Amino acid sequence: MIELYQIPWSPYCLAIRRLLEFSGARHQVVRVAVGSRAPVWRLTRERYYQVPVLRDARNVVFETDADSQVIAKYLDSKFSLGLFPSGQEGVQSILWRYIENDLEGVGFKLNDIHWREFVPPRDQLDFLRFKERKFGRGCLDQWRAQQPQLLAELEAKLLPFEAMLLDKEFLLDFHPRFVDFDLWGILANFLWSRHYQLPAAHTRLAAWYARLGTLKVQR
Repeated sequence: MIELYQIPWSPYCLAIRRLLEFSGARHQVVRVAVGSRAPVWRLTRERYYQVPVLRDARNVVFETDADSQVIAKYLDSKFSLGLFPSGQEGVQSILWRYIENDLEGVGFKLNDIHWREFVPPRDQLDFLRFKERKFGRGCLDQWRAQQPQLLAELEAKLLPFEAMLLDKEFLLDFHPRFVDFDLWGILANFLWSRHYQLPAAHTRLAAWYARLGTLKVQR
C-alpha cells in the first residue's frame, strides 16, 4: 500500500492526495507535524525534509527541486494516468510554474490568516515561528488586513483558467492533465479554512473544481 506523508492543508499534498484518489490506488496518509519533519528526514535517509513524500514498498519518492514533479510523474508512470503527454510538456511546464508561484503565493496567505482554526494547538507555536521567520514578524496580521486586496488579486489571477475552460472540460483538452491537479491543490488549500468560496464570476472554474474533486480514472 502506498503511504503519503503529508501536512493536510498543504496545496502540494492536496494535489498528490487527489491524484492518488483519482488513480484508485490503495493508499493511506501519514500526518507530519508542522514543527517536526524527523519522520520524513529518516524516511528519505537524511536527503529531504519537506512534504509530500511517498513510500511505495521499497520506493521512497520525493522532489529533487522546486519544479521537478517527481511524485506526480512516478504515479503517472505506475498507473498510466496520462498526466504528462509529450506534446504538452512545454505548456505544462509554464503553467505549473505560474500555478505554484503566482497563484499559490496568494492562496496560501488567505488560508493562513485563519491558522488558529486548523493548526493543532501543539503545532501552533512552530507554525507561527516558521511563518514569521520566512515572511517577517506580524505577517499573518498583515495578510489579514490585506484580505480584500488578496481576494481581488486571486480572482484576477484565476481569469486565464476560466477562459481555458470555455470550450473544453479540462485546462488543456478533454482529459485531466497534471496542471489540472496542480491547480486543484492550490484552490483546495485556499478553500481549506471554509471561509471562502471560489469567485462567483468564475462559474466554469467552479464546475471544473467540483468535477475534478470526485473524478476517478477510466480504465
